[in-house]
Amino acid sequence: MASVTISNVQKNYGAMNVLSAVDLSIADGEFVVLVGPSGCGKSTLLRMIAGLEEISAGEIKIGERIVNDVAPKDRDIAMVFQSYALYPHMDVASNMGFSLLLRKTAKELVMNRVGSAAKRLGLDVLLQRLPRQLSGGQRQRVAMGRAIVRDPKVFLFDEPLSNLDAKLRVHMRTEIKALHQQLKTTSVYVTHDQVEAMTMADRIVVMHDGVIQQVGTPLELYDHPANLFVAGFIGSPGMNFLPAVVSREGKRVAAELTDGQMIALRPELKVEDGDRVTVGIRPENIEVGGEGLKAKIGVIEPLGLSTQFYTKLADQQVCIFAMGRTDRGPGDAIGLGIKAADVHLFQGVTGLRIA
Repeated sequence: MASVTISNVQKNYGAMNVLSAVDLSIADGEFVVLVGPSGCGKSTLLRMIAGLEEISAGEIKIGERIVNDVAPKDRDIAMVFQSYALYPHMDVASNMGFSLLLRKTAKELVMNRVGSAAKRLGLDVLLQRLPRQLSGGQRQRVAMGRAIVRDPKVFLFDEPLSNLDAKLRVHMRTEIKALHQQLKTTSVYVTHDQVEAMTMADRIVVMHDGVIQQVGTPLELYDHPANLFVAGFIGSPGMNFLPAVVSREGKRVAAELTDGQMIALRPELKVEDGDRVTVGIRPENIEVGGEGLKAKIGVIEPLGLSTQFYTKLADQQVCIFAMGRTDRGPGDAIGLGIKAADVHLFQGVTGLRIA
């Protein structure tokens, strides 16, 4: 196992800048998830760690070794791709052990490693099957097994669950997390799915337009997003945003929405009367039937265990997540309660979090 250190790394395609001065340290044994929308640079960064993309500037170290000019096969990494990339004419055992045979590893050692990995992944009864005889989840496990048998210093995952259906994705992300807890190998995982990031990561790296927006544990990012982008990207359903102007009178501080309604703010927030801000409220922090705001229900989504309401405040659609069921219907007037402690506040111009 080994740490991964990325220092001032940049990537340019001609005049187009894809990654801008990326700095990131991944500890030995850590599971780090790179997350962000399409085109944010997360897969490019992963491929640079793997040696599949050249670095325009900066330095990447695996352990204590600088690997900028080291060939991918010599970096002691193993990569699991979005496409399973299995050899269709080889059975499961041959697919898993092929890379070791190319390195002229003794056949007995190859068989031992393949057998051990297959048992760990529940593939030991499938070793003689061809890829076409496997389900999507089984194929993905074979791809993971092929990586495990190499016993690498670092695992790299490039959106490995994207081709699976929703139920199987949930199952496989649990398997990958459990596997990491067993192996404790340093892992870098790329996804655009923030639920995968939240449920799997030791730390999440949120990227946008080739720049790291924030790095932290899942709950750090959820509770203290650094800016509007992170706040809107992390969490499902997403955070609600409302433009407002600060109203401060002595110790009383509130955000006045464009429709004149007021949301109480914590008095210790560093804001002044008249400041333009954006109020952020998570759907689960809005109390249906509470006091403070008035609205009308637009759409109701019953989920059995919980209910999602959609309404409008200050001409902005607002999602509300409430446990349990409801007898209310579209068009009903409701009161909404929001505690000052649950309000996230961001600068109106820069979008940065206000402490």
